[in-house]
Amino acid sequence: MKKILLLITSVILTITASFGQIHKPVKWTVASKKINSKEAVLFVKATIQNGWHIYALNLNGDGPIPTSFSFQKSADFSLIGKTLEPSPKVKHEKVFKMDVGYFINEVVFQQKVKLNNDKGVANARGIVKWQSCDATQCLPQEEYAFIIPVK
Repeated sequence: MKKILLLITSVILTITASFGQIHKPVKWTVASKKINSKEAVLFVKATIQNGWHIYALNLNGDGPIPTSFSFQKSADFSLIGKTLEPSPKVKHEKVFKMDVGYFINEVVFQQKVKLNNDKGVANARGIVKWQSCDATQCLPQEEYAFIIPVK
């Protein structure tokens, strides 16, 4: 009886563990660089696990979920233009019936800002949202809240 109970417990734990796997294929880091006393560039870097990718900022049509940025308004800084990305790889995805831009391994997004205070410092707060996919699955959209000090 003990052997059967032990076997059933082992099977249940194995099944629970396999369903409980949490994929986190993307890690984010942030930095900033002052251009001069009134301007800086914010850098948001995604490091992507092998076999996974995230989508570009600007996707057309009803395709996958693009990466997006939102910055919290602040009196200390204002955005200059839109968030920039390097040229993505492009492939045709049959499931969406369209060409889509994506990034593998790593990508650095950039946002230029104007520093609005006399000290030339700011804490830029924002959120990046993205969807990560591999050859067999796409994970639900995730988000990362960040704070980027500019000194």
